[in-house]
Amino acid sequence: MEDFIQLQEKNVLRYGIKDINGNDTGVVIKFDLQDMEMPLRINKMEAMHKKNQSILRQQAIALDKQEDKKGKFLLSWKQEQQIKLLNEFYSKDMEALDLLIGDGMTQKILDAINRKPYYDMFDDIVAALEPALDMLNKEAEAMFDNIVKKYGIDENNII
Repeated sequence: MEDFIQLQEKNVLRYGIKDINGNDTGVVIKFDLQDMEMPLRINKMEAMHKKNQSILRQQAIALDKQEDKKGKFLLSWKQEQQIKLLNEFYSKDMEALDLLIGDGMTQKILDAINRKPYYDMFDDIVAALEPALDMLNKEAEAMFDNIVKKYGIDENNII
């Protein structure tokens, strides 16, 4: 005989994704407002995005300095390399966004709205989630204050 327990999903913020026509896609992003590691993941996400942009810029400059060659088909060698650079950038930015919204969620959102990764994708998704990020920051501060109050920790003697 097995016994089960089920915990309540308290303080979970949910955002549904709509397509370009305003129809519900069935994709839902969940944020646990009491996830203490979320601010750390947000910082890591931002740092990854900035690093991705820097790497793309450096590689694009290096590629631009190289002489172009005839490609195998329609595109030149340089054009093919530029597309490869962008695809790598998109892939790494999707990994960064997944730190915030969950593993594989960026691809699910793009699939739901019938889009491929695009250059402003990171900024568009973060901007759309700005209200959630504000709530997460406020909740993290409140949670810390509650822990201090609950356990009688002296704020001056915290690690």
